Amino acid sequence: MLRSTSTDRPSIPARYRDTALFVLLAVLFGGSFVAIKTGLRELPPVLFAGLRFDLAAVTLLGYIVLTRPRSTWLPRTRADFVGIGMAALFLIALNNGLLFLGQGATTPAAASVMYGLNPILAPVFAWWLLGDRLSWLGALGIGIALSGVILIVQPSPSTFTDASAIGQLLVLGAAAAVALGSVFLQRVGPQMDSTPLTAWAMAVGAVLLHIASLLAGEPPTAVIGIGPETIASIVAVGIPSTAVAYAIYFGLIKRIGPVRANLVAYVVPIFAALMGWVLLGSSVSLWTFVGFLVVVAGFALIERVTIRMELRRLYHRFEETSSSQQTPPCDD
Repeated sequence: MLRSTSTDRPSIPARYRDTALFVLLAVLFGGSFVAIKTGLRELPPVLFAGLRFDLAAVTLLGYIVLTRPRSTWLPRTRADFVGIGMAALFLIALNNGLLFLGQGATTPAAASVMYGLNPILAPVFAWWLLGDRLSWLGALGIGIALSGVILIVQPSPSTFTDASAIGQLLVLGAAAAVALGSVFLQRVGPQMDSTPLTAWAMAVGAVLLHIASLLAGEPPTAVIGIGPETIASIVAVGIPSTAVAYAIYFGLIKRIGPVRANLVAYVVPIFAALMGWVLLGSSVSLWTFVGFLVVVAGFALIERVTIRMELRRLYHRFEETSSSQQTPPCDD
């Protein structure tokens, strides 16, 4: 008979599980950039983004309806409805519309690095909208991270008309939409659980994306006659890289905290670059790699206190483990 014990410290299997999920999340998010690049060969960008969330919303809502009581997944308060609207507009529609438009003109590696700036931009919006104080070291970290972006884009008079640079700037706009939407959500303070809120936001966001696609003149008939590779890319982006990945992401936030979970943004470019190279033959420039390292340095400076605390905690756990292994057994 199995017995469960309650303890404040996570068990070793739980830590291994979260580590494995963290790596899996980076693989799923990294793979989405490659799948998007593949699907954009046949589909208009905003229509493709809408199809992504059609599939993701149906999958996630279906799972929630089948596994949770009705009272837990229906919005009930004004803050719930406003939160769904904010998430749908910023985190789904603007985020993915700009991301899909931008990725049509840049590589998966560069796009994933630019997109990984959302944890850097969030403190700026939090200072503006929530009044959170930003220390001079935090401001310096933001400046360092932005200098990494400059290394990637390398702006000059000619780059403003270069398709790749414009694509990267559009992806940067998507990252800004994620950061701004996250801060707005914190300010609104919805009461419902994050997973049902995300599912409803996906559904509303998909409608907004389809409206934007029609306004942009994209033909809805473009989905007729698409090849098997494009169909596979829609499924890959919609289910593993959206419905499944978002569920893993919110679960990690609950268990290990948002700062540690958001570190996935700096692992994603590694898998995006590897998959882009293996599956699409995309090259990774030296400046993209250097810019990525500079962005990581900026993030480390912004989150220096939390990172230092985590390193100390890991060091103390290592000391405790070493001491217990060195203690000789007592003879009865």
